Amino acid sequence: MFIAPAALLIFATVLTPIVMSFWISLHEWSLLTPITEMEWVGLENYEAIFRDASFTRALTNTAVFAIAFVVIGIPLALVLAVIIDGGGVRGSRVVLTVMFTTYVIPTVAVALLWSYLLSPRGGPVNEILKLIGLPPQPWLGSPRTALASLVLLTIWQYLGYFTTILVAGLTQIPRELNEAASIDGCGPVTRLFRITIPLLRRPLTFAIAICLITGLGVFDAVNVLTRGGPVDSTNVVTFHAVRTAFDFGSAGRAAAMTMVLLIGVVVAVGSVLLLSRDSADTDT
Repeated sequence: MFIAPAALLIFATVLTPIVMSFWISLHEWSLLTPITEMEWVGLENYEAIFRDASFTRALTNTAVFAIAFVVIGIPLALVLAVIIDGGGVRGSRVVLTVMFTTYVIPTVAVALLWSYLLSPRGGPVNEILKLIGLPPQPWLGSPRTALASLVLLTIWQYLGYFTTILVAGLTQIPRELNEAASIDGCGPVTRLFRITIPLLRRPLTFAIAICLITGLGVFDAVNVLTRGGPVDSTNVVTFHAVRTAFDFGSAGRAAAMTMVLLIGVVVAVGSVLLLSRDSADTDT
């Protein structure tokens, strides 16, 4: 009885849209017509999207974005968390608060800020490159650098959030363990991999899961800055699905894309949780 209100809310706001999206993905439907006029096509929409080169490119870009976000963002957050928790930064609370503010800023505002920072004409990043003798780069205007630029933007926005999570986890690790290891001659790197990371498994698992969900569902930055370009180099599944539904009028195919993305999220996050549990069982 106590969990019934929360369960009903989750059902109404999460499960119902998922079921509706799956049902729509089995039909041919334009948003310009009533939903009652949908035409049943079965799995044809799924077959069609996997024959679409733009969708497969969007799927690849999404996977690359999410992997890069995790591989770069989580280790960087871990290093910063260890430095802050270890007292290596003066005014660590202030620093952590300032870092966390980037997370609460709307993504649209962050995207506009970075569009100025990465501007090919007079942008601060290119001006710094000029000062150190490097040529300016068309960060968001080149297929070679556009996706990497969006990854950098997203890491900057979420770094404070992940660092805060890991700092909270570090405070739960008894300092006596590190002190004893230090007395026994263990260096900082050894203590990090033998003590800190194993005992930080749960916060790390949570951070990686959120990182994957965020990376696979990236939309705002793409929508504001690149619109999937140049040459589909930043086209991701969420943006491609929105464009398919609203610009091309094929809500059925768009729903099929979102279902494929949902399966990808479930598999990715489920794998992380399973690996974390297996690792915990092995340690036990």
